[in-house]
Amino acid sequence: GEEFEPEKEVLEECAELCKVSGGKVIYTHDAVEAVKDCEFVYADSWMSYHISPEEEAERKTKFMPYQITRELLSHAADNVKFMNCLPAMRGCEQTADVIDDPKLSIVFDEAENRLWAQCGYLLFLKEQGML
Repeated sequence: GEEFEPEKEVLEECAELCKVSGGKVIYTHDAVEAVKDCEFVYADSWMSYHISPEEEAERKTKFMPYQITRELLSHAADNVKFMNCLPAMRGCEQTADVIDDPKLSIVFDEAENRLWAQCGYLLFLKEQGML
């Protein structure tokens, strides 16, 4: 639905950045096309803390065709890695067998990296006298 589409300005900025970097952005509603030959597939949470039970059910219905499954990842690169910033709801944005696979999922490495980045930021703030 329109409420979940990226803002036009964001897509325009991405296009400008791609001119410089040589990167590529594909905007699609087709999950298979989205993961085709990708080396990294990232899922974001479908829910927020303020979502009502009715809206949660509606989102699950809308988003389920985009759930990250092993079958979907079969269209990605052979060495694909799965990422999610956590917390993650198994059975929603990804299946349990995807997020729990130690050869496929790097979600806990990602979380650890975020921890050290945040620690570094806190140290910076302390050195600047802001803490």
